[in-house]
This record gives sequence, structure tokens and C-alpha cells, in this order.
Amino acid sequence: LTQPVTPDLLVSPSSQDGDLGSECPEDRGNWTGRLDFLLSCIGYCVGLGNVWRFPYRAYTNGGGAFLVPYFIMLAICGIPIFFMELSLGQFSSLGPLAVWKISPLFKGVGMGTILIVSLVAIYYNMIIAYVLFYLFASLTSDLPWQHCGNWWNTDLCLDHHVIKAGNNSLPVNLSNTVSPSEEYWSRYVLHIQGSSGIGDPGRIRWNLCLCLLLSWTIVYLCILKGVKSSGKVVYFTATFPYLILVMLLIRGVTLEGAWKGIQFYLTPQFDHLLSSKVWIEAALQIFYSLGVGFGGLLTFASYNTFHQNIYRDTFIVTLGNAITSILAGFAIFSVLGYMSQELGVPVNQVAKAGPGLAFVVYPQAMTMLPLSPFWSFLFFFMLLTLGLDSQFAFMETIVTAVTDEFPYYLRPKKASFSAAICIALFLMGLILTTEGGMYWLVLLDDYSAGFGLMVVVITTCLVVTRVYGMKRFCRDIHMMLGFKPGPYFRACWMVLSPATMMALLVYNIVKYQPSEYGNYSFPTWAEVLGILMGVLSCLMIPMGMVVAVLQEEGTLWEVGVQQASRPAMDWGPSLEENRTGLYVGSLAGSQSPKPLMVHMRKYGGITSYENTAIEVDREMEEEDEEESM
Repeated sequence: LTQPVTPDLLVSPSSQDGDLGSECPEDRGNWTGRLDFLLSCIGYCVGLGNVWRFPYRAYTNGGGAFLVPYFIMLAICGIPIFFMELSLGQFSSLGPLAVWKISPLFKGVGMGTILIVSLVAIYYNMIIAYVLFYLFASLTSDLPWQHCGNWWNTDLCLDHHVIKAGNNSLPVNLSNTVSPSEEYWSRYVLHIQGSSGIGDPGRIRWNLCLCLLLSWTIVYLCILKGVKSSGKVVYFTATFPYLILVMLLIRGVTLEGAWKGIQFYLTPQFDHLLSSKVWIEAALQIFYSLGVGFGGLLTFASYNTFHQNIYRDTFIVTLGNAITSILAGFAIFSVLGYMSQELGVPVNQVAKAGPGLAFVVYPQAMTMLPLSPFWSFLFFFMLLTLGLDSQFAFMETIVTAVTDEFPYYLRPKKASFSAAICIALFLMGLILTTEGGMYWLVLLDDYSAGFGLMVVVITTCLVVTRVYGMKRFCRDIHMMLGFKPGPYFRACWMVLSPATMMALLVYNIVKYQPSEYGNYSFPTWAEVLGILMGVLSCLMIPMGMVVAVLQEEGTLWEVGVQQASRPAMDWGPSLEENRTGLYVGSLAGSQSPKPLMVHMRKYGGITSYENTAIEVDREMEEEDEEESM
């Protein structure tokens, strides 16, 4: 008996080989392993902020009581927007620019995203360069920031050994002294004394410049083949930090005085919950920690197969990220408790956030431990792996966004294009390697992803639910996952998430404070420059609207705006066999009028997803009949 021959008309170009792996567009590339996507998302979300921002935010905003607003904001803001981004990326298999085929009028949102991500990528890799610097400095028997008496130290330098000796004799006045680790950071690594401020960057620090070059080289080699290479690297960079974190945690809690730090970190102060600031801080921590709005989640999801269970992955990543932050707090504060006991000062005098914790306080604490170079190396290696996979996501977002816009020209030359982007961002980041580079880094950190990013997320939320339509978006998810999002997600997308984001945006504008670094206040021109960075990403939205309307024919409102706000003709799943209902035959050069027949040929019957497709089609037919009546 011969096998029945299927007419060519029923075969989509992507199903010629009959391989299940062809469910993703081959020319674009896709994840090669089952865990690639999940680990990439975990690596992207679990970054430096989990270690150096969350513990400090927790203790300054009510200790253990901070976990109440933290998890409430995770439920209202974090999980729903995270799931929305993944859904948009997976449904369309497009990057953060091309995905705006959903409503071409708002393509400027994608342009704003790319601008924000580019600015963040410049300074984030500089932080990785600092980490590499300290990592190499730890390869010694005696840490260079352990004692005073080096050429970079001043008369104010006082190390903890002297303080301990002083406890037996005269009390030492600590108010006018500086630790060796602080002088090592500011006077040796940054050499900030060579600059008088942001307008006087000084000379390039060539050791920092080489570290930045190495950092960009590592990033480029890891994203060389797109998600096929970065998807394998994250098996190490996303999992190894947990091993080191557990080691640091065990070492930390076994130190004398560790309980004092943990108590300080977790003692609940419920009166703080009445303050709006605490709730805003919790929302900000969730917002930046999960990386929503940067396009990384959307980009990663765009390389998934059409029916990947992103609903499950959303909860794994978001809850895993929250638990990691809490664990990191134990590892950090147990060591700070030991350090406060050694120095004989309260914990709040040694606790810091951001670079101050990573490059001053924690390195100083390492010098008090036996085998200090070993623990220092482990800590900075953990920071390196935490930072790298977040940087992979930023770069993949930029490269994917542009190559999806010009697939015929750039996809065959993706490696060369990635190299050009890395070189350009490295050159732009050279100012950060100067003696006044830290001032520029603070400016970028404060303004590049501030209110501009919130405007991008709010706009995305409103466009998907109001312009594209909640009913249609839920139907797309139904087609993709086999079920519709429940009332929890719909309520968050329609009201709770945008309202919370709006409150964040208003709070940020009302409580605006000029940037500062230590005792240095930034000049007015620098503040204006920073504000322009944020405003420019917002201006991309109206600029994109003007371009979209001008491309349409007819009168401005009746045809231009209305037509540009509707989804493009080829919007929908990227493969013909995944298109049902109104998406059938809408791809350019479509060969398959009935994708369901393709599935039946390919899989030998109707699967649960095909049943879902039939349900969706029937639902849409009934709605059309109701409208016509």
C-alpha cells in the first residue's frame, strides 16, 4: 500500500521536513534545549539588584514587614506584566520593534525601549568591568584593600585591626576616618581625585578600559550565534550564582554576630506599612528586578515554540526571583552583622546599597575572614555571572529588534552586526573609564531607565488592553496555550497594573531629587542632560505616531489614525500552521488556506491545540453573527 499523497496546497513551507523542531522560524533561530528559555529568563531577572538593592531596601522600609507590600506588588504589577510581555513575544515571534505590528501607530514605544536598553547596556557593562577588576585583584595572598600604607591611602585611613587593638586602650574616633577598602575603591580603582566633577572627566584609566574591553569581548562571544550560544552559556551563568550564594550564606550565618545583622534585616516594623513610600519602594523593586519594559522578556519569548507553557514559566521565574532576593539578604546581612561586631559599631553604620555595598563594605568584610582572597574571589565571581546574563538579554534585545526590522539584510550577517553594536557601545562607554567616569555612570543610572521606562510599560499595557482589545488578546493566548487568562490577569491588565504604574510615575515626578554622588552635587546642565535622556525615550512615541499616520493614505483621523492603530495584515503567529480564524492566509506568500489540515498531516490527527483552534474559530463566527444581527 502506498502512503496517501498530500496536495502541495495543504503544505506550509515550514512543514516540509516533518520535524517537530520546525515549529519555530528557522532563519530567525530558536532555543535548542528545553531549559534554555527558562534559565535565560532567570539569569536576566536575577541580577545585581537582587544582591545590592533588595536587602538595603528591605531594612530601610520596615524589615520583615517590607515583604507584605513586596509580594502584593509582585501580584499586582510584576506577574501580570511579565506574563503579558512573554505572551506578546511568543505569539508573534517578533522582537520589541516588529511586535508593534499589533498596532503600528504605537511603534514609537518599541523605539523608546531600544533607546533605554542601549543606554543601560553602556553603563551596566561598566559595572561588570569593575567586578572584573576586583576579581583579578582578589588573585593574591593579601588583598590590596586590607591595610593602609599604600600610595593611594591618605592620613585618614584606618583599618579594622587598629580599631580592634584600640578597644583595649583609648577609644578610637571613627567619624573622621576612612576604611582602606573605601580609599582603594575611590582613590585607586576610580582615581576620582583626578577629576573635579562631571564636566572634568580627566584621563582614561587604562586598567579600567582594558577590563571594559574584556567585558564586551565576553558578551560578544556569548551572543555570537544569538540564542543558540547564549542559551547554552546561561546553563552556567544562571545556576552557578546560586551555588556561591549558598556558600556565602552558610559562611555568613556561622560567623559571630551574624544574628545581629539578620535581626536588623528582618525585624518587622509594621508601622512602616502606613507610609506610601514603602509601597512605592516595593513596586519599584519589583519593577526593576523583573526587568519588565526592557524588551528582554519579549525577545526571549519570541524564540519559543508557539505552544510553550509560558504561564507556568511566569510563576517559576517571578517567585524564584523574589526568593533569591530574600536569600541574598541573609547572605549580605549575616556578614554585615559580623562586621559591625568586629568594628564595635551599629549595623546601620556599615549597611549600604548599590556600588557602596559591592565595592566597599563587602570587600572590607572579606578582609576580616580567614582565607579572605578565596571568599572575595567567590563573591566577585558571583557578581560577574549575575551581571553577564542580564547583559546578554540587553544585547539580544537590541540585535533582535533591528534584525527583525531588516531580516533580509541583517539576519545573514547577524554576527557582524552584533560585533558592530558591541564596538559602538564600547566606544560610547569609554567616558565611564575616565577619572570622572563614576559621575557619568551615576547620571546614566539615575535617568536612563527612570520615568521613560514607566511611560513605555504603561503605554504597552493600555495599547494591548484598550486599542488592540482585551477580548482579542485573551483569544490569542487561548489559541496559543489552550486556555484563556482568568479574571485575576484581566483585572490587573485593565486596571490594577496601569494604575499602580501611574502612581509610580507621579511619585517619581513629585519626589524628584537631583542626582548626587557622595558629597558631590551635579551641576544644572548635567541634570538637564539626564532629564532629556528620559524625555527622549518618551518622545519616541509621538514621533512614531506621526510617521505611522503619514504612511497611511486618506484624511488624518478617519483613515490615518484609525488605520494605523489596527493590527498589520501579517500580524499573528509566524508559522502558517499556527494561524486560525482571522489569521488564516494573511501571511505574505501564504500557501496554506487551512492550517488545521497541515497539523493533521503533520501530527496524524487532531491534538488538544487543534481542538482549541476549532473552539476559537467557532467563538469568532458566533460573535460575527451577533454583530451582523
